Amino acid sequence: MCGIIGIVSDKGNLKDRVIEGLKRLEYRGYDSAGIALRTEEGLLIRKKKGKVSQLEEELRNLRISSRAAVGHTRWATHGEPNDPNSHPHTDCRGEITLVHNGIIENYLELKEDLRRKGHRFRSQTDSEVVAHLLEEELKEGGSFMEALGRVVRRLEGSFALVVLNSREDALYIARQDSPLVVGLGDGENFVASDIPAFLSWTNRVVFIENGEMGKLTLSSVEIYDFQGRKRDKKPQIINWSLAQAEKGGYKHFMLKEIHEQAKAISDTVGPRIERDSNSVVMEDLPLSPRKIKDILILACGTSYHAGLVGKFYFEELAGIKTDVDYASEFRYRKPVLSPSTLVIAISQSGETADTIGALRKARSLGGKVLAVCNVVGSSITREADAVLYTHAGPEISVASTKAFTTQLSLLYLLAVYLGREVGKIERKEEARLVSGILSLPSRIERMLREEKERIREIGVDISAYTDALYLGRHLNYPIALEGALKLKEISYIHAEGYPAGEMKHGPIALIDENLPTVFIATESKVLDKVRSNMEEIKSRRGKIISLLSGEHPEIEELSDAVIKVPEVDEYLFPIINIIPLQLIAYYAADFLGHDVDQPRNLAKSVTVE
Repeated sequence: MCGIIGIVSDKGNLKDRVIEGLKRLEYRGYDSAGIALRTEEGLLIRKKKGKVSQLEEELRNLRISSRAAVGHTRWATHGEPNDPNSHPHTDCRGEITLVHNGIIENYLELKEDLRRKGHRFRSQTDSEVVAHLLEEELKEGGSFMEALGRVVRRLEGSFALVVLNSREDALYIARQDSPLVVGLGDGENFVASDIPAFLSWTNRVVFIENGEMGKLTLSSVEIYDFQGRKRDKKPQIINWSLAQAEKGGYKHFMLKEIHEQAKAISDTVGPRIERDSNSVVMEDLPLSPRKIKDILILACGTSYHAGLVGKFYFEELAGIKTDVDYASEFRYRKPVLSPSTLVIAISQSGETADTIGALRKARSLGGKVLAVCNVVGSSITREADAVLYTHAGPEISVASTKAFTTQLSLLYLLAVYLGREVGKIERKEEARLVSGILSLPSRIERMLREEKERIREIGVDISAYTDALYLGRHLNYPIALEGALKLKEISYIHAEGYPAGEMKHGPIALIDENLPTVFIATESKVLDKVRSNMEEIKSRRGKIISLLSGEHPEIEELSDAVIKVPEVDEYLFPIINIIPLQLIAYYAADFLGHDVDQPRNLAKSVTVE
């Protein structure tokens, strides 16, 4: 869950370039940060508890020449966030230093063995063990690469490693179940946890696979498997612009990314629609549509909520039985899959550890896996049988926004496609459904223009409360869950999402004038039921905030505040309804003075269990 960058270059100030890269990786962790530079006098290491800006300030007056450097921003797993536990870590002699993302599961056993051999440890982390293992293995002779190969074959768990030593301008790398990507420059090379770290210097990349290690110098990149056999890797070109990963005049990345959703949906939907006939075009799926008897969706967090909406889509539009499972639970159960089960693994980053584990388990049980992902070349996309990419672009804020709405858009199109292929949807109905999603971006933009100030006022108002309740029915029940999650994530206000019909089975006991309830009351076949639930809240002096479409004066009368949502097809309301809820959470958190983009205890990509 940490951010790594390494640079080998004789161009520019490596200290400043590493700091710049770390700032673009801070969404992956911000408990502490550190840097190591190789100099003529040896390794220079500086690390500090806190954010990258604090490390930058400490290094402001440092002037030093270096051609090889590594940096790290940490999300703590082993050892509290403090200076000694910050990366980089070194061996006893201070001649080897490294940064690590992941968890070394057998580190206690390795550490005890190293202590018996006289090694002294300075931190509580699992990562430091690797530096001492390298020191020990180098005593056996051979090249540094051979020593690294012997070390990684002893490690259990997950790791992305970048190693620097005092003797050469080179970086050594290794990967197992934690992301690592190499950037190919002109007379310089880069390695990082994620592409934006070096995107201002190169867009030519090589994705490092599980079980691979390598060496980067000024002029070369060599990749091997853990047994030392050389691998040929073909570079890929990344078409993101750096501006896509910058704030673009918005106060926070989250606000920028909320406003990018109309374009992100258009970019995701557009390539999959034949405009002349308004029909859905899909890439090859792991199973032909008529062979799919049931669907299993695996995901975590926000992606899990997208999967819950997908369940409605697949069952109602395609008539295919669908289950949704938390990836973190699925991997430890004994589920039953058949050769006709289509497994859909959803992940924004493609590096979510639990979803990767669940995907592997599903494949071991004979399931055919389709990945829905935003990041080209990520672990999930490489291990799935087929991939459908969202085109949200880089999402920097920890709280997911545009990734969620593009996931919903893609699941909607897939359901329409399957419905057509299995004979559940006629061509005329398909054209109507496709036309609806094509019109969605313009409706989102209109809503953002017309309702932004009203939403801001509601967000500021809700910031005064300690608890909130989000209620919805049918397709909008998962949106209630996601709206509550957004408020919890960034404002730290306790919030719960429920199906509105479940309110009487417990949550209604909480209702009084101190608990605001957000109702998703847009047009649907169950709107009358929702209105009845609102009456129950109002009779108990509860404060009601309503998302409303169309003209419903009786609902407006029940509501203390109303947000007007453009009228769309019922199946598309989940995509547009979440956007005001994202903004409510944003304005509440911003008013409270919280770090919106980097909320406490969270990281963007959950690459450890």
